[in-house]
Amino acid sequence: MTIPPDELEAALAARRELGSDREAEVVDAFVERVGRSIDRRVDERLVEQRGSRSVSRPEKDRQFAMAIVSLVAGIPLTAIALGAGGLAALLVVWAGIVLLNVAFARMR
Repeated sequence: MTIPPDELEAALAARRELGSDREAEVVDAFVERVGRSIDRRVDERLVEQRGSRSVSRPEKDRQFAMAIVSLVAGIPLTAIALGAGGLAALLVVWAGIVLLNVAFARMR
């Protein structure tokens, strides 16, 4: 859905009639209508994209399993990192875990 050209003309006519005292209100109302129109179009496109890229149940299960394995592995790795290298090592370990999960989620 697009904004009809007559709405822009109506907003300009309202601005002329109401004068500069109410200009901000006229502009805000028009921008709000344009924003709602853009939001609807974006929502429609997102629905279309989600429909074409839906994740299958087995893939969701694999992603969930990867997350669980990461958390289980993260517990001893956290202890080792804190004992051996401190905060810097801890950050490296968890950054690696996060990157592995992101890479796994993007693989198809």
